[in-house]
Amino acid sequence: MVLQAEQGQIQIHTENIFPIIKKAVYSGHEVFLRELVSNGVDAISKRRMAAMAGDCSEGPEGRIAIRIDREAKTLTISDNGIGMSADEVKRYINQVAFSSAEDFLEKYKQENDAIIGHFGLGFYSSFMVAKQVELVTLSAREGSEAVRWSCDGSPNFSLEAAERSEPGTDVILHLMEEEEEYIEPARIRTLITTYCDFMPVEVQLEGETVNKREAPWRKSPRDLTDEDYIELYRYLYPFQGDPLLWVHLNTDYPYNLQGILYFPKFTGRADWEKGEIKLYCNQVFVSDSIKEVVPRYLLPLRGVIDSPDIPLNVSRSALQTDRRVRSIGGFVAKKVADRLKQLHRDEPKRYAEIWESLAPFIKIGAMEDEKFADQVADLVLFGTTAAAADGDNPDPIPGENSKAFTTLAGYRSRLSADNDKRILYCTDEAGQAGALSLWKSQGAEVLLADTFIDTQFIPWLEYRHEELKFQRVDSELDDSLQEKESELSDADGKDSSEKVRELFKSALNNDKVTIQVQALKGDNAPAALILLPEQMRRMNDMGALMEQRLPGLPDHHVLLVNRKHRLVEGLLKLSAGSVITGASGSSPSQQLADDLSRHVYEMARLAVGGLEPNQLAGFQQRSCDLMGQLMERGL
Repeated sequence: MVLQAEQGQIQIHTENIFPIIKKAVYSGHEVFLRELVSNGVDAISKRRMAAMAGDCSEGPEGRIAIRIDREAKTLTISDNGIGMSADEVKRYINQVAFSSAEDFLEKYKQENDAIIGHFGLGFYSSFMVAKQVELVTLSAREGSEAVRWSCDGSPNFSLEAAERSEPGTDVILHLMEEEEEYIEPARIRTLITTYCDFMPVEVQLEGETVNKREAPWRKSPRDLTDEDYIELYRYLYPFQGDPLLWVHLNTDYPYNLQGILYFPKFTGRADWEKGEIKLYCNQVFVSDSIKEVVPRYLLPLRGVIDSPDIPLNVSRSALQTDRRVRSIGGFVAKKVADRLKQLHRDEPKRYAEIWESLAPFIKIGAMEDEKFADQVADLVLFGTTAAAADGDNPDPIPGENSKAFTTLAGYRSRLSADNDKRILYCTDEAGQAGALSLWKSQGAEVLLADTFIDTQFIPWLEYRHEELKFQRVDSELDDSLQEKESELSDADGKDSSEKVRELFKSALNNDKVTIQVQALKGDNAPAALILLPEQMRRMNDMGALMEQRLPGLPDHHVLLVNRKHRLVEGLLKLSAGSVITGASGSSPSQQLADDLSRHVYEMARLAVGGLEPNQLAGFQQRSCDLMGQLMERGL
């Protein structure tokens, strides 16, 4: 039957559907290529299935060909798929005539199936860049005739007989003047690489195959080597180094999902709100923002998730959150936890070596997700001052750079019976060095924690383990760090501790600083330490976190003075006037004793980062002045 040429009008209730598509459906014009190539891939797949059923000829290997005509300013996307008859063109291309534009859009928004395959909408995305679109198609079914459909973006179209020798479809875009960037080969090549790289059909540009075609995440893990996984990572994230480990996802019930997720080497800069995991739907790139699918604490992972069962909006530009999406997020979190448990069990040394990069994911995940917390409860490591152990299951575990790591359970197993509920920890080995060395000198094991995350993680651990008390090394010192000795009192009934306390209290003249005096053990014990009671410090840290600033030294704190230190002993003598100072034989001034006491306090503050940058210049000046006074007096 010879097709009679005809003219018609796409019946829609609004004047034109195309402005709605441009403004309300698609956020970026470039996705037209993704939609048209996806339609071609679907057509090739349909021809293959129809051929297996004996409904049409099998045809050659499927391919998509893209051609550019600079003179005519046209872009042609061709496939050798199943093609369409005249009736099918009317049904699929003009399907918007069945309802108003609003109903049409609403219909597809409510679809639970993937949008790929809905030829009408994907095809109409071409009007975002084209002032006229032609469709030349020939059905692969026996006895079919080629047809040409043409539309200029208005509700009017034409349909007539055409010449085409092989089954398939050509979509010819006559580009708008402002969209002529799409006749640049480099621009089209970039779009193919972005959206169509892993489509299972060759995508050719001017005769050259551009896309990779093979999607490794669609394969069985048994068919992939470590190098295959690393090669994919390097391709997706060039110049980012190699991944630490990966998790292969594969399930077909209760939803279909494949993917590969990678743990990158954590540098402290990560996107915890958007993420870097790429979302695909049937190997078609959709988005690199999948915060609705993956739990927030896993967003900085990298890799691919590919699922036709994730509900997308009509343009595939955003996800629609529902129960299924939340279930997928739970599945991904469990698979990640399983992989971490496997590594911790089978390669404890390797696990410890990469712990610092794994820690943010595990700690934040545990605090945000109770199920995940249960799964990773035994996987949390802390650095420790204890030496690494030997044996098949060492604890502490050797890590990088001679560091040793332990679990909370391993740490508790080494505590004495009278201290098995107190967990000593340090968040800054330099800033808390004085207190840390005191505890270590008495044989105490101290956990080494991360300052930023553990500000929240340690209180969370205490909540989870109500029987435990976490105590930072500089919060308080117990009897094991103090000398047991009696003090002699003078005629006024004051012992040396009381005299030191009065000296510092008078010199500092600050009621917010509590002065404590102890005789500390060890020849290397410092002259003075700043102590912060645990709850006071946590409140200060939390306030700093809420105000998005680094925690500083709170106004209210404890100055612990070591009366056994020779500097403090010398201060007492100086204050008592029992030091002969210089040729003049004059007695030492109380002012000098006060200046030295303040200097001891400021050094203690400096050790914990308690001097603000604008205070450092004054500290340096006072230090120089003080040394000058001492030299003048011959001290």
